[in-house]
Amino acid sequence: MSANRLAQLQQALDERAAQQLLRTPVTLQQYNGRLLTVAGRHFINFCGNDYLGLATAPQVLQAFADGAMQLGAGSSGSPMVTGQHTVHQQLCDSLCDWLDVERVLLFSSGFAANQAMLLTLSNKNDSLLLDKLSHASLIDAALHSDATLKRFAHNDVTALHALLSQVKQPMVVTEGVFSMDGDSPDLPAMLKLCQQFNAPLLLDDAHGLGVLGPQGRGAAAAQGVTQQQLYCTMANFGKALGVGGAFLAGSKTVIDYIEQFGRHYIYSTALPPALCAAVLKSVALCRSESWRRDKLQSNIALFRHLATDLPLLNSQTAIQGLVLGSSQRAVAASVQLKQAGIWLSAIRPPTVPQGSARLRITLSAQHTEQDIHQLVQQLRQLV
Repeated sequence: MSANRLAQLQQALDERAAQQLLRTPVTLQQYNGRLLTVAGRHFINFCGNDYLGLATAPQVLQAFADGAMQLGAGSSGSPMVTGQHTVHQQLCDSLCDWLDVERVLLFSSGFAANQAMLLTLSNKNDSLLLDKLSHASLIDAALHSDATLKRFAHNDVTALHALLSQVKQPMVVTEGVFSMDGDSPDLPAMLKLCQQFNAPLLLDDAHGLGVLGPQGRGAAAAQGVTQQQLYCTMANFGKALGVGGAFLAGSKTVIDYIEQFGRHYIYSTALPPALCAAVLKSVALCRSESWRRDKLQSNIALFRHLATDLPLLNSQTAIQGLVLGSSQRAVAASVQLKQAGIWLSAIRPPTVPQGSARLRITLSAQHTEQDIHQLVQQLRQLV
């Protein structure tokens, strides 16, 4: 291998380290909902996405184990060859019933599903209009598509209106809950604009599904927008549902089209059947056990009440951002919190814009009031 190429790679790594931007993975010994164990030490976990505590729910774990014993560990092929099993169809049917959509397709991850959604549904005559804070999976898909990419100011309906007035064949893309700020767009207002300009509205609801709306149907349902009014929705199973994988939902025509032309779907191995069995159980619990959402909302309200003197972003969701500015300050705060037994990672550029490094606090239905009191007390000392 060329020494010059290796030197260039090492230089980039060294520069990132010098800027306090080098990411170092941590190996967990055990995940137990609100607690993590790392190197023999227990921490209260405030940076996971297991909002409802379903990742360790006994019924979900049993469904996973039973699924592996009965159905095998892997699917053995792509859905279009040998990978489609009965449990895959059962999960699709369950999602259609839950969300009131005609069809869904299952994917290995939210990243892959978002790529398939934008790359397959747009063409060279389209203009993809993305929120400025859109997830990397959406941005990358738009950049690699044949469509023109334009971005509007975050959650700014006026800015979106201006863009819609300027382009032909627009497609509007937004998120139900933005992963770094924890806020939501005004979906009815955006839908009204999209209808005015005959623009499809596509939604990434990764952080809304399970926690918002009746039965946890998501951000659109919480704001009175039906799935029939959306062109396509992406959501995943690795956040509130606590397992893994993702799906696209929409009309039969839209999903049939993605099934036939979506390369991320056609050429990927189908989800493991055992995982689908676990997700099926997780969806059932999410729908029936509203106490999980009630407890989560109670924890959010308690945190916001206790932290009124902290410089938090304006969010009423499980994602609470505390912007500290520099990466150095965010990393130092994270280290100090770990010393106090709180696991809360620093979020730095390029995940967030320059100058907005932060602590991204995520709350769960599993957190106790004492956990939240302890967190706020430590944050107050830092800030």
